[in-house]
Amino acid sequence: MTTLKKGDKAPNFESINEVGQTIKLSDFNGKKLVLFFYPKASTPGCTAEACNLRDNYHTFIAKAYNILGVSADAPKKQLQFKEKYQLPFSLLADESKEVINAYQVWGTKKFMGKTYNGIYRTTFIIDENGFIEEVITDVKTKDHTSQIL
Repeated sequence: MTTLKKGDKAPNFESINEVGQTIKLSDFNGKKLVLFFYPKASTPGCTAEACNLRDNYHTFIAKAYNILGVSADAPKKQLQFKEKYQLPFSLLADESKEVINAYQVWGTKKFMGKTYNGIYRTTFIIDENGFIEEVITDVKTKDHTSQIL
């Protein structure tokens, strides 16, 4: 689990999105950013979370928030996820886990008696100056927008 907290400087990052475009934290200087980490594209919980953000995208834009999703999926898988569910925001394909590790959201998980390494579903709200405004670790996938706003 992440040790990052409200008031911390958000770790810098640079990674490619679903179409191979380089995206950096500095691209969001002067803007608010919802940076959400999810375990795997097109799985039920991740789809519910992404679609909840999609369905409320205009509210985020009206409140001057940008949205960026991150998982360790390959760009092709991210693109398929984005197109299938008509997601209006970019998805980072962090196969090297550099962003995932910088935000400390990778670790040991348990599911149905099995232990494995994976991404902890976590959302960071980053202010216009690059500081963390909030860290959400208990993500409600079907109602994530209300947790953020």
